[in-house]
Amino acid sequence: MTAAGSVAAFFDVDHTVLSVSSGQQWVRYLRRSGRMTWPVWWTFIGLALRYYLGLLEFPRANARLTAMIAGADAEAFREETRRWFEEWVRPYIAPGAVRRIAWHREQGHRLALVSAATEYVVRPLAEALDIPDHLCTRLEVVDGRLTGRVVEPPCYGPGKVYWVERYAAETGVDLARSYFYSDSYTDLPLLLRVGHPVAVNPDPRLRRLARRRGWPIERFY
Repeated sequence: MTAAGSVAAFFDVDHTVLSVSSGQQWVRYLRRSGRMTWPVWWTFIGLALRYYLGLLEFPRANARLTAMIAGADAEAFREETRRWFEEWVRPYIAPGAVRRIAWHREQGHRLALVSAATEYVVRPLAEALDIPDHLCTRLEVVDGRLTGRVVEPPCYGPGKVYWVERYAAETGVDLARSYFYSDSYTDLPLLLRVGHPVAVNPDPRLRRLARRRGWPIERFY
């Protein structure tokens, strides 16, 4: 394997490759279609605020969210989310992310999205960007229906490290020479795991940390 082939560039999704939160876009979509009450709406807003402040207990929050789609037909849900992606998500792909992805592609680096979001947004985004690999939180499907549970561990915090290390072992990627782009302090475990961490549109805590450590700080939008 060539040296270039052993390097990967991993990209977070929300507020990194996208200029918005895909989760919030899904909530807005549900609200617009009349499928979400105001109390549930404000629950989502509260979760988003806790995430931004780094106070979110992701496993508990994720369990609340995935329980809402328990029993849904997986293929029908995939078709709905593909339509949602085209209208509500694709327009928010950040121009800076597109340029940075193109640069890594020119270097011969492997490309992968890494996100706590589910495959229902991460897969179509990877396809739109012609990125061959994606690591994300996977929802359990039994007999063609969503169970409301996730395949452990969710791709969040230390879980991102788990899935990236597994990916690296399977593909021969050298994480010490690889890149990870993220906006969030919650991604600190993976930022510390790679050789080239990059803070993109960083939240306040990540910005302070990046400055202390001398990490590059970039804006994609």
